Amino acid sequence: MSDEQGPREPTPEEPGHPPDVPSPGDGAVAVSEEELAQAEIEAAKEREEEAAGVTLDATFSQRLVAALTGTSVVVTVLAFVSALVIGAFIIALSEDAVRESLGYFFARPTDAVQASLEAVGSAYLALLQGSLVGIPQLSETLVSATPLILTGLAVAVPLRAGLFNIGAEGQFVAGGMVAGLIGFALTGLPMLVHLPLALLAGIIAGGIYGWIPGVLKARTGAHEVISTIMLNNIGLLVSGYLISTTLFRRPDRADPISRSVEESARFPRLVWWEPSLRVNASLLVALALAVAIFWLVERSTRGFELNAVGMNPRAATAAGMSPGNTVILAMTTGGAMAGAAGAAVILGLQYRLTIGFSAGLGFDGITVALLGRGRIGGTVAAGILIGALKAGGRNMQAQTGTSLELALVIQALIIVFIAAPGLVRAIFRIKADDLQTAQVSKGWGG
Repeated sequence: MSDEQGPREPTPEEPGHPPDVPSPGDGAVAVSEEELAQAEIEAAKEREEEAAGVTLDATFSQRLVAALTGTSVVVTVLAFVSALVIGAFIIALSEDAVRESLGYFFARPTDAVQASLEAVGSAYLALLQGSLVGIPQLSETLVSATPLILTGLAVAVPLRAGLFNIGAEGQFVAGGMVAGLIGFALTGLPMLVHLPLALLAGIIAGGIYGWIPGVLKARTGAHEVISTIMLNNIGLLVSGYLISTTLFRRPDRADPISRSVEESARFPRLVWWEPSLRVNASLLVALALAVAIFWLVERSTRGFELNAVGMNPRAATAAGMSPGNTVILAMTTGGAMAGAAGAAVILGLQYRLTIGFSAGLGFDGITVALLGRGRIGGTVAAGILIGALKAGGRNMQAQTGTSLELALVIQALIIVFIAAPGLVRAIFRIKADDLQTAQVSKGWGG
């Protein structure tokens, strides 16, 4: 190509070139790296929107469910149905009466069918009644959902940057420990000062504990999965030691249990005229933080950079962004959300620190974030769903004697089917042009 020729127009068939950006030929005027990077980021965002199923011909319900879960309304409903059906078989087979009737199934098959229907019906009815039917049940569902929403956000925000935060458990512990310390160490303060101070201390502690693996990732390339797992162990072991020291332990107790949080540092009950209802103002804090995170991720410049780095770090670098700083921001924000969850549990429910007070809620946040497919709205909805299963599962065990672990099995089945929409389509023979699901994370080597 001669020097007088301008840049040639790329053909649609050429792979590897972003749309509407000319490809320089031999001797052509090269397009700036910033323009190429910007075009590639925009093209990636368009592909993500198409993958999420937000198409022009989608109905409102399809758009709503796609925005919340990252998949279509049909696949979502069928995922729940599939999980409940398989869970029904497990519940039926766990009953002695059903297993006995199977011994003479071919002689009187109706006995097995009737026993199975009774076992499954009573278990699922108790599950529903324990989570949604009645004000006390709704209260317990929201109590269980509050820390799950926050720990889910702790995992969902780094997912948007292509990171997998396994360390929500350790960040939860760090936030709960510091919030509890401020809660019982400071006395004589009014609630308007003491409670926000303790909550803020928990958020900062969790943020710092998330900042550490973020810096290690950005500065040294240490994989966040390895560093956060190790920090989980450190947090759990150090917290167990600290609770047994005089700084935390109650003077009148020899076992490792801390002093109680002052009344001025406790979240007030939302239904104050009914002391038995445990739902408290930490739920409002969780929802407010979810709105703030949504604005950060979806509407702010930092959120654009976070999503851009998650889609293509090289293109983001060429566009003038700093992937290292974005990684640190994502992990610090995630840690802050987990710290807020720890503070919510200590200041709103337990009021004291004990060994193992986190109860695996940080790891449950991974389930919530993946079920919500890394979306903020989906994470909130998934937190409420898992909270309902936890509250209903306890009632199911109390009323029917069905093992609480079966509620966890149903929870796991729902996650499997929602996370694998291709499996649902294969089972129910749904056309492949149904609303697609977006990629949640880039995987280990992403």
